[in-house]
Amino acid sequence: MLDSVPAVRRIDSDRPDLQAFDIVGHVSTSDIENLFGLLEAAYALHPRNDVLIRLIDIEGVDWAEADPATIKQGKADARRHVRRCAIVGKAAAILAAHGALFLDADPVEVRQFPPDKEDAAWAWLGTATL
Repeated sequence: MLDSVPAVRRIDSDRPDLQAFDIVGHVSTSDIENLFGLLEAAYALHPRNDVLIRLIDIEGVDWAEADPATIKQGKADARRHVRRCAIVGKAAAILAAHGALFLDADPVEVRQFPPDKEDAAWAWLGTATL
């Protein structure tokens, strides 16, 4: 039996070059590595991607335990492969997750949306959830 439910969960969309995820609860280092691994697989199939991330009830992120090389490589990959990233969540959750991913990886265009504007996030990416 799993000790805990993974914090990173894929969301289906109507575009193969859109990678969408729920990030829920406490984000461990294995969750961070899982997310980067899912993105790496997507990059192999689609050289240019858009990303949507829904942050739900974030309880913390284990940034201090994360391998700096993993974070550095994830951001470098994002610079090469991600066009746009929509982050959906409350301001506090977005701040908690800020060290993640590519929120500061130019030239990735990042927009933040409050939970009640999720439809606008999907529309900005030109797609919809399934």
